Amino acid sequence: MGKLRVACFSLSIDGFGAGPAQSLDHPLGIGGMALHQWAFATAAFQRLHGGGIGGETGVDNGFIERGFDNVGAWILGRNMFGPLRGPWPDLEWKGWWGEEPPYRTQVFVLTHHPRPTLAMKGGTTFHFVSDGVLSALERAREAAGGRDVRLGGGVDAVRQYLRASLIDELHLAIAPTLLGSGEALFAGLDLPALGYQCEELVPGERACHLLLLRPGMPA
Repeated sequence: MGKLRVACFSLSIDGFGAGPAQSLDHPLGIGGMALHQWAFATAAFQRLHGGGIGGETGVDNGFIERGFDNVGAWILGRNMFGPLRGPWPDLEWKGWWGEEPPYRTQVFVLTHHPRPTLAMKGGTTFHFVSDGVLSALERAREAAGGRDVRLGGGVDAVRQYLRASLIDELHLAIAPTLLGSGEALFAGLDLPALGYQCEELVPGERACHLLLLRPGMPA
């Protein structure tokens, strides 16, 4: 069975994975775009999201590429799919990425409100899971067929899986920025008690990369 892992999860120096007041105009919260400047500069990100060429090819780029290795399915929190809250008002919103999202596999979106499966161009299919994080993980593992399941965020989704000690590998990219407020990733979580330890620290060009593992999990 593959790992459940988080990759390329950007975090501020003061521990926030998103800024405050997330909205359509500020999908990452106010100030949240600064968390991801390290990724935007890489060649891998520009290929995935812009279809273009160019970008940096150093350490940061290597972590972006590594994040897609052996991924057979994804899990996303609802905030990662869109800015809407509560019952779906309609089915018009189809994600932040346009008609061809970068996942190119089956994606399981955590929500309290059911919605029909949504097939997109490029091989991405969104399934909306309203019966909890364990159900989403079970379905994603089945879809992954022995490969890894990547948990894309957001902060609340990662916290839920951390709290249950279900994440096998957590890669954090610490961005050189302070947010002051927003969504704190580790607030109230005792990571050593949950079985996590830091196994790798690698300085990149624009971020510092940390790899947290549960004991017994290979890096």
